[in-house]
Amino acid sequence: MKKPKSKEFRKRHRLQEDDEIKLLDSWIQSQKPDSGSNPMAFPPLPSKAPIGRLDDNTFSRYAGVTRFDQLPISQKTKDGLRGAKMVEMTDIQRASLPHAICGRDILGAAKTGSGKTLAFIIPVLEKLYREKWGPEDGVGCIIISPTRELACQLFDVLKSVGKYHNFSAGLLIGGRKDVEMEKERVNELNILVCTPGRLLQHMDETPNFDCTQMQMLVLDEADNILDRGFTKTVNAIISQLPKHRQTMLFSATQRKSIQDLARLSLKDPEYLSVHEESVTATPTLLRQIVMIVPLDQKLDMLWSFIKTHLSSRTLVFLATCKQVKFVFEAFKKLRPGIPLKCLHGRMKQERRIAIYSEFCEKRSVLLSTDVAARGLDFNKAVDWVIQVDCPEDVASYIHRVGRTARYKSEGKSVLFLMPSETKMLEKLEAAKIPVHLSKPNKERLQPVSDSLASLLVKYPDFQPRAQRAFVTYLRSIRIQRDKEIFDVMKLPIDEYSTSLGLPMTPKIRFLNQKNKSKALSTKPDLAEPEEDSDKEITLKIPRKKPDPSNLQEEEAEKELLLADSSDEEEGKTSEVLDAIPPATRVPKKKKLKINIHRPVGTRVVFDDEGNALPPLARIADTQSAKGTLLDPEQKAEYYRKMREELKKVDKEDKLVQRERHREKRIKEKIKWKEGNAEEDDNNISGSEGNETADRRHKKRKIYFNSDSDDGKQTEVTTNGVSDSVTLEEQEALALKLLNSMHS
Repeated sequence: MKKPKSKEFRKRHRLQEDDEIKLLDSWIQSQKPDSGSNPMAFPPLPSKAPIGRLDDNTFSRYAGVTRFDQLPISQKTKDGLRGAKMVEMTDIQRASLPHAICGRDILGAAKTGSGKTLAFIIPVLEKLYREKWGPEDGVGCIIISPTRELACQLFDVLKSVGKYHNFSAGLLIGGRKDVEMEKERVNELNILVCTPGRLLQHMDETPNFDCTQMQMLVLDEADNILDRGFTKTVNAIISQLPKHRQTMLFSATQRKSIQDLARLSLKDPEYLSVHEESVTATPTLLRQIVMIVPLDQKLDMLWSFIKTHLSSRTLVFLATCKQVKFVFEAFKKLRPGIPLKCLHGRMKQERRIAIYSEFCEKRSVLLSTDVAARGLDFNKAVDWVIQVDCPEDVASYIHRVGRTARYKSEGKSVLFLMPSETKMLEKLEAAKIPVHLSKPNKERLQPVSDSLASLLVKYPDFQPRAQRAFVTYLRSIRIQRDKEIFDVMKLPIDEYSTSLGLPMTPKIRFLNQKNKSKALSTKPDLAEPEEDSDKEITLKIPRKKPDPSNLQEEEAEKELLLADSSDEEEGKTSEVLDAIPPATRVPKKKKLKINIHRPVGTRVVFDDEGNALPPLARIADTQSAKGTLLDPEQKAEYYRKMREELKKVDKEDKLVQRERHREKRIKEKIKWKEGNAEEDDNNISGSEGNETADRRHKKRKIYFNSDSDDGKQTEVTTNGVSDSVTLEEQEALALKLLNSMHS
């Protein structure tokens, strides 16, 4: 057990820190690089040059240095870097650290695997150290990451480099159940590494969560955070942060949007793109291959590649979660001879972290969506990156292939392009990405479609998975913005369905709508359909309410993957409905829309000879030349007569209705009297007088005998009591009944 440090030791240590901070502040201010300058343009210092305060009471230059120990940073940070075996700086670190240490806003762009993480971790630690930040000061820095895996990776680097500092740091990501524990301790944390959704959840729900004293804001993979899926969340977060702060944005594909700079309140940021003048936009040690592969042969090529590279660590990218699930389960049943793993955004957080760690440690094949495309640094080099489905744009391609050839290691990548997606080659070449077009070796091709068909027969639960993979892939192609590359109508739908082992092609209603729209547009008699009518998707499945902590992350991934359900059961429902013909499917909670362009009928009036006339032709001016013009006076007279007739009929209708209401009230009154009589009968029985009283409340029955010879023999019987009724009274009563029947 360690002995507690004495007060003298703590005081001496505090004085040493104060002296170091004063020295660092003087060093930084005296050798501050000019705004807008590139520190890499300065010649590097000699290896034996003095560092820090010189003999003439000046300081050494830190702009353009190549080693971490030549920077004006604290000894605790230097010890952490030395312990992590980090000595030499990369290009992005040489360019950004001199400006970041001065407190300037940074827009940093560099190739994947170039060390951008340390370019903002070091300024964060140094800023809080020089400000003497403590637990009672609350949140001093927020680092936002688009994905949970990348946030975990950043947190590990922060713990490694800053382990000698006394700052408290926390990892706030979605998918975990310890939200209440986070709420209790988040106000005591100095550095927050988080995803946007989880951070906003704490801002909205955690009592006394205060960021008004925050010093720094860091956005890693900033282009993705500022792009779709996170827009509303980031705006809500920024609105609660102080404007006077240091902001740093880093990404492999940085944007210089004026709107983004205004949203983040950046002040004269230093734009540092160290590889902007580079010959290639991707790592130089990366060998990139492109193959033209038809859609129905993609799985055959993937299976053949895995079988021929059993000793390689391979990362495979697919477009949707349902594809990843189906290919993973199917290939696992077929036993390729190498461990298979899958990673996608619908998995639980603990499972995602475990799979990421296992892939870093053992050679295997990882099937993943774009959730693993950004920022992740696998400890051991990834040998191959296989892109089975074409990325949505050049930036996505750069981030995908950036998982291999990191820093100074080599790597290889393969992109499968369909014949309809060859336009992507031109865009890659325009972005200075050197790719080599290669033809697949058909002799080594091992077809797997027949094996998949056998699996679907042997395991009945596989067929819905194959159908979901089929449907979600078509939808992911359909929602892509670049229609020069992605056109769902050019895909061989039936062949692709067969390659998945499906016995028949599932019904895809949005494709049928598109075909129908094209057919309608060729008919001259019908109005053209609306421009976006083909964008109506029939299937709308109610989803479970998402976890607010990871809502924004899932929204971002959802726009990429579109039709991925939140769980397996939803997907089953989705695919079963997709296989049903469109006419029998009625989406829930969907308002019916009236098509204003539908053909409408016209009213036709015929004369006595059978000739068609326009409406109201009978009151038209027959003296006019065309016979179709209306005489205003005749028209007014016609409407006047019609109004009078309607008034007369309306009065009669009101009288009839009033009489019906009266009769209804009489019947209800009689029923009410009968009910009262029954109650009295239950209370008092056996009394003759009461029986007579009950009979008075019963319905009167009237019998007519018209065969009587004299007019006074008509008998009216009321519960056994006979009364004589005259013939005149009988006729009057019959006439009244007849009139009531006619009305």
